[in-house]
This record gives sequence, structure tokens and C-alpha cells, in this order.
Amino acid sequence: PPFPAMASDSGDRHATLKRCLGVLRDARNDSEQFAALLLVTKAVRAGEVDAKTRRQIFDAIGFTFPTRLLTSRQPPAGCPPHTFRALGLTLLACFCTDPELAGHSQILNKIPTFNDVLLSPCDADSTSMVDDVYQCLSAVLATARGPRELVTKGTVSALCQAYLNGGHGSDRALTLLVGLLAVAEAKCWQRDAPQLLAVLSKLSSDFLKAEDMTKFELCEVLPHFIPLSPPLTENSQGSECLCRLYKGLADVLGSKLSHSQRDPALKLAASLVQACGAEWIPAGSAGSKFLALMVNLACVEVRLTLEEPDPVEVEGKKEVVTACYVLMEMGIQECLREENPLLENMQKMQLMRIMEEAFGAVIFYLRQVKQEELHDPFIFASVRVLGAWMAEETSSLKQEICELLPFLVGYARKLFKEGIPALSLPQAELVSTEGSALPRDALRFLLPGFCHLTAEDRPRDILISEGAPALLCEYFLQQWEVLTSESTAPAPLTSTEMSLQTTCGVFLNLVVTAPDLVRHDETFSSLMDVLLKSLPLLLPQKHHLVLAANVATLGLMMARILVGSAALQGTQSAKAFFGAAIHFLSQAHTAQADPSSDGLAVAVSPAYVSAWDDISELWFLGMQALAGCIPLFPWLPDAALQAHWLQGLSQLLSRVAPASVDLELVTAFQAVLVELARASEQCRDVILSHQGKEWANLYGMAALEQCLAEQ
Repeated sequence: PPFPAMASDSGDRHATLKRCLGVLRDARNDSEQFAALLLVTKAVRAGEVDAKTRRQIFDAIGFTFPTRLLTSRQPPAGCPPHTFRALGLTLLACFCTDPELAGHSQILNKIPTFNDVLLSPCDADSTSMVDDVYQCLSAVLATARGPRELVTKGTVSALCQAYLNGGHGSDRALTLLVGLLAVAEAKCWQRDAPQLLAVLSKLSSDFLKAEDMTKFELCEVLPHFIPLSPPLTENSQGSECLCRLYKGLADVLGSKLSHSQRDPALKLAASLVQACGAEWIPAGSAGSKFLALMVNLACVEVRLTLEEPDPVEVEGKKEVVTACYVLMEMGIQECLREENPLLENMQKMQLMRIMEEAFGAVIFYLRQVKQEELHDPFIFASVRVLGAWMAEETSSLKQEICELLPFLVGYARKLFKEGIPALSLPQAELVSTEGSALPRDALRFLLPGFCHLTAEDRPRDILISEGAPALLCEYFLQQWEVLTSESTAPAPLTSTEMSLQTTCGVFLNLVVTAPDLVRHDETFSSLMDVLLKSLPLLLPQKHHLVLAANVATLGLMMARILVGSAALQGTQSAKAFFGAAIHFLSQAHTAQADPSSDGLAVAVSPAYVSAWDDISELWFLGMQALAGCIPLFPWLPDAALQAHWLQGLSQLLSRVAPASVDLELVTAFQAVLVELARASEQCRDVILSHQGKEWANLYGMAALEQCLAEQ
């Protein structure tokens, strides 16, 4: 060869390298270029190439020459068969240390080649190739386009196989899988679930068997391999993994541990709860003791960290305390579970007491929060878990919660007003939906608690004085836009609908307990306008029946108070709303065959049956509110006539057995019928012409009988 061996002196090495680069640029034939290349790659492997020299190498040969080396099948005489491929991979690994080059399409289109190397048998001569491939893949993963390209080009499957084969560099395969799952979990599982499940199976087996520090190291790795979807409980292999993880965690948490050992175990338990709820915990004595122990440990951790918060210590514990919050939230759900409960009543009572102390610590911590800390995700997690407690446990910590309400309303308002911009679409499709990328909707988690609190005088007064009604009205408008928008919103539709329903619940409480506020606060006039327009859109969509019931009832109850509002003076939107409300109320019941007799019985209409548990109370409230509206709006009887409700109701009551109509239903029907008969001669005539006197007497509707008897 026309070059000397690489000199040992640093200055001479750089001079030789520079000369080689010149030859690479100007080589007259392959043998000259190959000889120069051998020296260059030797320098690269020895780590003697700085960023400037690396760029010079790239400028000298570009991607063309490494690509030729990767595809060349004929090695030089006396060299191993993969010589050219190894040289090409070394050069690409060198280029990949430059982030700009790592994301180049010429690197990304080599991903299938990298996968092939990982899946090929590895002997002592080819370990450097495997190392170079891992270097390339790590660099690609760190680029903007890299994760998507790796997932779509089959790298997840290749890495799974490389890890399971246990060959050279298999630990790096696991590290890369963890990195990929961190940014593209849903896509990885969607495309390569069987392979990832096989890795989880091995990891869970190793976790169960390990008797040394490996057990705790696996606690750190395992959460990355527990998918939120598809559920692990759906197939036998996933269920077996969960069984092993339960047994392994029971061993760990039941032992005397240091904090550094317990923390990863609590985080693993929390990731299992997020993915599977409590389904991975077996029923019976052992399972209930484990669950109680887990929640107990979580509460202790929260109290230790938050009761006397040292800023430095809290900072280091935020991740594990957030995991403890997940376990506490599950603890609340399990303590309230009546059907097939995992916990015994005594355990439930003990856990509720322990959780009360932990939530006292959360409240104490939140009262110390400074303005500049409000964007910390840990504050959000703390507010969220407190919201879960407030939603279910209304009697304990009432004083402390009342004192915290100004902070909670202010915090929710700040996040709502600021709103965090969603990601641009290509990235949003790939990254996990859990994380700081999505707007943080604190109100969604506080609403159930606010719903309870607005039914009580002191907390309601605080919420009103802090401007919660105006905030909730704005929130309702925004959530309504999300529900009706045609674009795919980042939040799941079900959570939006639940938020709207619960907001209606808060407003219903305010309408009942603070009518003067509703009458004088402009917020409620704006809300009324939205309700008038939204119900006619909701009602035809049967899957929105529960929300429609909330909107109809709230609108009817507010209309009684806002009777003088311009929007309600016979406008098109008011007539459309009341028409829709009458339709909702009138279609709830039907006649059906009574199995216990040959006759007919009144029954909930088939379209309402599945939702009736959620809407029956609203329906009765709505009937009561409509009865109250009829004397206030002269055009309402015409709306009832146009809907043919009186004819339909008369026929229903004439056909069914009176014993099948309970007293509450009779009272609801009578209240509306009496008001219609009083307000409109035409309505009275329709009732009379359909044997109204007879069935009024039959059902004991004395007020209606009297009304119909009057001239």
C-alpha cells in the first residue's frame, strides 16, 4: 500500500489522517481508496477523530462510498466476508456522532441494514459491527424523525429479538427499546405487540427469580414495558406476566427495604395500576393484604415527603410521590367498591383513615406552593389526586379543603386561561399522550369535588367569592366546542362529555341554592344562551342522551329564574330549546306487555333504558321545572300541542294498568298536565277529549280533576 502505518505520535497521526483524506478525495482506483480507508477507519475506531476531522471525512467520501461498502459482496483477498460491510458501518457510526448527519435520509434508509446486522449470527469478528449498529441506532433515536422511522422500519422487532437472543450488546438492545417506548409507546405496541410481550415475559420471569440487586434494577426497567393499550389482561401471556409481577412485588414490598429499594417498587406498582387498575391483584386474603400494604406504604411515603417539606428533598422525591398518588387513587376506588370488593370492611375503614392523613399532607404542601412553581407537573399531580379524594370523601378534611379552595380555583383558572399549545401533528401522533405536551385540565379533576361542595353553604360561598361560576361557564363553552368540533381533539371524547355533565351538576346546585346569583350574574345569561343552542343539537345523537338530560334540566330550571332574559322572549332559539326539552321529557316512557298479567304496564322507553340510572333523577327534576315554566312563557302550551304530547300521554295512561305507574311518576305527569290545562283552553280541551276526567280519577290526580271540572 502507498501509505505508511498510522504513526504513534499524535501530530504525525493527524498528518497521516489528513494525507489519507486527500487520497480518499483524489483516489484513481478502488485499491488506493480502500487502503486509505483502512487507515481512516482505524483512526475512527480508536476514537481519534474530532468533530472537524469527522466532517472532513464526510466531505471526502459522503454517503456514496459507505453505501457501496455495505452492498459489496466480494471482500479483499484474505479478508473476512463482512470486511466491507464492517468498514461501511464504522464510517456510518462515525457520521452519526454528528446529530445533523444522524437524521439524514441516507442514514434513515440504512435502518433495515442495521436491523439485519442485529439479527445475524454474531461471532468474535463481527462484534465491532454490532457495536457500530447500536451507535447508529442510538443516534437515530435522538433525532426528530428517528423514532417514527425506527418503528415503521421494523427496529422494535429486531431489538426485541436481539435482547431475547442474549448475544453481544443485548443490554444495549434493551436500553434502546426503553428509549423508543418512552417516545412512541402506542405505535410500538400497535405494530410489534407479540415481540414486546415476549420481552416483558422474560423481564417478568427474571424479576420473579432474582434474589439480588437485579430485582430492584428490573423495577426501574419494567414500567416501560407495561402498555396502557392493549390491556395485558386480554391474553394468557399478558396475564402470566401480571401474575409474576404481582408475586415479585409482593416479595419486595413485604420485605424490610431502604428507600432506594422501595421507591422503584412503588413506581412499578403504580405503572401496573395505571395500565390495569386492580385487575392484576388476585382476590382473596393474600391479594387484599397486598393491596392494603401497597396503599399504606404509598400514604407513608407521601406523609414523610410532604408534611415537613424540604425543597431539595421534595424535588428528588417527586417521581415516587406521583407514583404513590396513583396508588392512593386506586385505594379510594377500592374502598368504595361494593361489587366483588378486594378489601374487607375493616381494611377499608383503616385505609380511609390512613389516606385522610396523607391527603392532609397533600393539602399542607399545596398551601406552601409559590406562584413561580405553578407550572410544575408535580403540583398538577397533587391537585389531581386531591380532586379524586374530594370527589368521593366529602365529610373529612372539610375545614382544610375550604381554606385551600381559593388556591384551587386560582390554580385551575391560571392553567385554563393560559392553555398549553398542543404539539404539531406529526410529533403528536408519535409521542405518548401522557406528559406535559397536552393542555393540563385541572378543572376536569376538581369538578366532581366542586359539585359536592356547591351543595353546602360555606364552600359554596367561597367558590362564588373566588369567581368559580364565571370560570366554569367559560370552561363549559370551551368543552362544548371540543365536543362539537370536527377535528380530532387531543383529549378523549368521554372525558370532555363527563366534564360537561359534571359542570351541569355544579350549575344545578347553584340554581337551587343560590337563585339570586343566577338572576343577577351575567355569567348565567351567557350560559343560558349556550344551553338554548346546544340541546337541539345534542338530542338527536342518542349516545349523548345523559348530557342532553343534564342540559335540558339545567336549561329548564334556569329559565324559571331568567324569565325576563331577552333570549327567552319567544326567540327561535328559545322555541327550539323548549321543543327539544319537551321531546326529551315526552319520549321517556312507553307501554309494554306486563309479564304478570295479560295487560300493559308503563315502562322506560328502550332508547332510555341503558341511561336511565343516570338520568331518572334529572327527568323528574326536568318535569318539575317544565311545570314551573308553563305559566311564565305564554307560548309554551303551543309547543306541547305541536309535539302531540298530550295525546300521547293520554293514550299511555288509558292503556296501561294504573298499578304499574308509581306515585312519583303520577305526581310528575299531573304537575305538567295541570299547568297546561290552566294556561291553555286548547290543552284543556285535548285532555278532556281523550277521557282526561276518567283517567285523572283512575290515577288519583285530584288537582287535575279539579282543574278539568272548572269552567
